[in-house]
Amino acid sequence: MNDEHAVHARALEKRYDGRRALDGFDLTVRTGTVHGLLGPNGAGKTTAVRILSTLLRLDAGRATVAGLDVARRPREVRARIGLAGQYAAVDEVLTGRQNLEMFGRLFHLGGARARARAAELLEQFDLTDAADKGAGEYSGGMRRRLDLAASMILAPAVLFLDEPTTGLDPRSRGEVWESVRSLVAGGMTVLLTTQYLEEADRLASRVTVMDRGRAIADDSPEGLKNLVGGDRVEVVVAERTDLPRVMKIVARVAEGEPETDTAQARVHAAVTDRVGALTEVVRTLQDEGVPVEDIGLRRPSLDDVFLRLTGHRTGGQDEEAAA
Repeated sequence: MNDEHAVHARALEKRYDGRRALDGFDLTVRTGTVHGLLGPNGAGKTTAVRILSTLLRLDAGRATVAGLDVARRPREVRARIGLAGQYAAVDEVLTGRQNLEMFGRLFHLGGARARARAAELLEQFDLTDAADKGAGEYSGGMRRRLDLAASMILAPAVLFLDEPTTGLDPRSRGEVWESVRSLVAGGMTVLLTTQYLEEADRLASRVTVMDRGRAIADDSPEGLKNLVGGDRVEVVVAERTDLPRVMKIVARVAEGEPETDTAQARVHAAVTDRVGALTEVVRTLQDEGVPVEDIGLRRPSLDDVFLRLTGHRTGGQDEEAAA
């Protein structure tokens, strides 16, 4: 077993009715990190998680989780992992405490141990005050935290989170993010699939980009964003007739040719000296009396990375999610 890698997959293949959901997929996840798995609709993210968590059998390739082969030793793998799907799998009639005790019994902990573990998890996920309320009374963020707690019953070494904040409001998403950070701070490894680019940027130390069942990029969020040119100066003009003048002004400080978005009356270009470039553009616009609606510096987003790598943007749930 390589203690540095909690998840290691090579050349994974999976077919559904002749369609390749995974087509030679590779993945390496370092122990004690959050690793993001991102991709457009139908990329294969959910299929990959289901194989790595032993819910699906692979057609070809090899994968190990926590040092165990998922095809040859699935029962042992399941004892070392946790899994939270896209929607909270809690019983809304039961209280938070009863939900966790029920999961403990399902994992054969025994009554006393299940109650003790439920109490530990309620405290860990800041749910003690709501422990004896029905889960149906919980906010979306609280339900997701309860679902995370349920996936932690056996204190897994590796936790798979498949779009854990789908449908949550920003405050609830923030609550789930804090819970994930605390788990990783305690030494856990998390593989996170998400349709929220900000989520991967905030949580993951490394990101694998998937498209058509393959890994097409693997780097830190910053490294991926550098693929599209680093910092950019953006100018939104007050009058579209000024776009040609602004193009010439921005070209003086740009790395490469500036680009124009006529619909949004916007000119943008990659720059190296971010502060110097912005200062020069602002001064020249003022000197030439060009009115603008907005001007600033922007870091490329992971959405820009998807567009550059795949030719289309992200969004929605995986097509294979129901497979």
